[in-house]
Amino acid sequence: MPVKPAAPSAASFAGPFALGTLSTHDQAPFPGLVVPEGRVLDLRTALGDPALTARGVLERWAEVLPRLRELAADADADWQPLDGLRVHAPVEPRQIFQSGANYRQHVIDLEVAHRSPDDPRTVEEARAEIAEIMDRRAAEDLPYVFTGLPSAITGPYDDVALPAWAAKPDWELELAAVIAKPAHRVSVEEALEYVAGYTIANDLTDRATVFRRDMPAIGTDWLRSKNAPGFTPLGPWIVPAESIADPGDLRVTLKLNGETMQDESTKDMLFGVARLVSYASQTAQLLPGDLVLTGSPAGNGMHWGRLLRDGDVMDGSVTGLGAQRTRCVGESR
Repeated sequence: MPVKPAAPSAASFAGPFALGTLSTHDQAPFPGLVVPEGRVLDLRTALGDPALTARGVLERWAEVLPRLRELAADADADWQPLDGLRVHAPVEPRQIFQSGANYRQHVIDLEVAHRSPDDPRTVEEARAEIAEIMDRRAAEDLPYVFTGLPSAITGPYDDVALPAWAAKPDWELELAAVIAKPAHRVSVEEALEYVAGYTIANDLTDRATVFRRDMPAIGTDWLRSKNAPGFTPLGPWIVPAESIADPGDLRVTLKLNGETMQDESTKDMLFGVARLVSYASQTAQLLPGDLVLTGSPAGNGMHWGRLLRDGDVMDGSVTGLGAQRTRCVGESR
């Protein structure tokens, strides 16, 4: 049995501080202000609210952010070492908005990988056809957004259980935007004002159950394929938006057992963070702490012909947001 991946003793992210959710073995999780030197400040004490959670911090984001800047620079605050603390998912969202088919090269690769053996097209013809569709979607400004379950979220260093029924479990590392205030029918121009910060999400998918075989006209089955418990490792940190110069120019990298599988820039997204937040808000009201996942770049298991299995270790990173490490544990069939 491989050694369980451990949380780091120091934090690596852009800017002077980030927000996390942490605990000791005998303590309830608490919202923590984390600094790169590997120190943590319990925000329940620092902000005078014993019941405070990370989502509570986000609900007061505009008010609290200046105070967080001050605390991060206070060497005399009641800091404790990150080493020895358990790092949980940085926030418990009420809603998760997921973007599908948002990386051009990723969708082209999946189209080729999912081709029927009876498909008369050559690989080159299939790639050209889906590339044309992607270009048309971009020109017509039509994002594709669906919803996921908060119960799928797990911590950035927790084991990921692969259900026995999931025949083709796959990785999908993504940039995730974290909402700061209620957003409903906001414009693209104002959408980023509603983003508190960014984090990392690995939106696992069972490729075998994405499409309904009993009635193809039903289409995709996102409940079945994406929402098993623990299928969305999240974090480790929420890095404030002010510390990320351009979310449309970040590197998304996933390694499987040390081998690089995904390594792509968010420049390959068809629709950026502002467009996705605005689009989702035209129908739903986004709430503080909610997540907007921006889609996964090329390099998934279907592309490589290698899906997840028991004992695999995934290392995921996004520029400026730190890194997560999760181990897969397969259920007995």
